[in-house]
Amino acid sequence: MISLQAVSKRYGTAIALAPTSIACEAGSTTALIGPSGCGKSTLLRIIAGLVVPDSGTVTLAGETLTARNSEKLRRRLGYVIQDGGLFPHLNCRDNVTLLARYLKQAPAAINQRVAELAALVQIPAAALARFPRELSGGQRQRIGLMRALMNDPPIVLLDEPLGALDPITRSELQTQLKTIFAGLGRTVILVTHDMGEAAYLASSIALMRDGRIVQRGSLQTLLEAPAEAYVSEFIRAQRSPLPSL
Repeated sequence: MISLQAVSKRYGTAIALAPTSIACEAGSTTALIGPSGCGKSTLLRIIAGLVVPDSGTVTLAGETLTARNSEKLRRRLGYVIQDGGLFPHLNCRDNVTLLARYLKQAPAAINQRVAELAALVQIPAAALARFPRELSGGQRQRIGLMRALMNDPPIVLLDEPLGALDPITRSELQTQLKTIFAGLGRTVILVTHDMGEAAYLASSIALMRDGRIVQRGSLQTLLEAPAEAYVSEFIRAQRSPLPSL
């Protein structure tokens, strides 16, 4: 579903992403994890067509991403960022339905989809009439997820979606996301700093450092067969408890 071949990105002399290749099968959930500045968000934004790589190719569902087709391919993606990334001047329902209305989908179909998604993310219908500033952080994330799923995209990208939440709300949303990912069968790439979150939500973890993928595999693989000392050091440095294997 997603394939990157030797994709790289520089900003001046700074290497944001060294030549990187990674493939994600349909229906899989992959976590990109690593310290700040390691390249994981750059990699995600390249997949989303928001950053143009200096080299390499990005293929989504068999179609190579280019400047000519990037807008079309972006419509096949759901994209969620920290705190939802909602437009403050629109109420939550208008945030969720923005692209659907731009594409002139039938009002009845839009209404039905909004109702389905509100039930899926467990947010009350009354919240949809409010503006983002009137909601809690957890509610804004739920609205952001609704917007990402509105047009039923085959690929969902999440960039630190739970990073700013308190531990209880974060735990609740982790549980919801795991259920949603399993039920929808979408291809998901998640950016996080938290190894416990990565292991809980994803079947494959790609640990990054200095713009490159150091190792990719399950948590058990990273624990039992680290590719280099940094892998073990990163796992040991995590404060949150890791799930039992």
